[in-house]
Amino acid sequence: MTDCYAVFGNPIGHSKSPLIHGLFAQSCGQDMRYEAKLAPLDGFAAAVAEFAAAGGRGANVTVPFKEEAFRLATELTPRAARAGAVNTLAFNGTTILGDNTDGAGLVQDLQHNLGFALAGQRILLLGAGGASRGALAPLLAAAPRQLHIANRTAAKALALARDFADLGPVSGGGYDSLAGRQFDLVINATSASLSGDLPPLPPDLFAPGALAYDMMYGKGDTVFLAFAREQGTARLADGLGMLVEQAAEAFLLWRGQRPQTGPVMAQLRQA
Repeated sequence: MTDCYAVFGNPIGHSKSPLIHGLFAQSCGQDMRYEAKLAPLDGFAAAVAEFAAAGGRGANVTVPFKEEAFRLATELTPRAARAGAVNTLAFNGTTILGDNTDGAGLVQDLQHNLGFALAGQRILLLGAGGASRGALAPLLAAAPRQLHIANRTAAKALALARDFADLGPVSGGGYDSLAGRQFDLVINATSASLSGDLPPLPPDLFAPGALAYDMMYGKGDTVFLAFAREQGTARLADGLGMLVEQAAEAFLLWRGQRPQTGPVMAQLRQA
């Protein structure tokens, strides 16, 4: 019997998750089907319940439902509990296990795919929303020298830094806190690239040899990566690798097997 999985979001038509998991299933010899489901903004829990009742084994969750998925879960993995958001659900009888694979996917992409060792580095995380919250614990576990969170509303960055201060050297502030500072890795975890917007960043932000990383992805440079390139930053990466790696983490949770991600990323780049 074919096992059924899905990704829930609103909007969802742009999602590459069905293609990614289809390729994973093919390469791992797994009998499963994966589809994208548009959940009403006021009907996420009902849509998930209907899918699970029909035999669904698990689901991914994307914008804007990750915090609602956190509340829906009856059990949480430690990384999901720490993140306060869930992007992966696994159904087992009456149990709904919630996990967050975003941060693990980011770190795997940075260290394994891009060859960027995080230990001892100065990291800047732009944005203090759910994407940043999911990334903080895995980033701090990699032992950076410092991790600074910058956000338009400084209070949100400061509060987020306090929430994770027990895990490592993390600080927060507004974008004015970046004046005169340089970083080895700058991660854009804001949604600004989707609207073609750019946070107010100083031009001397990138240290020599720095990596500019945007969690967003698309054809060509995002506005953030274009800014980094204009500042002479040679190492640029978008979030496609993170997308594939977090999907592999979800696949491992569901199927007990972690697929090879390199061939899938190569195929997505070609497409």
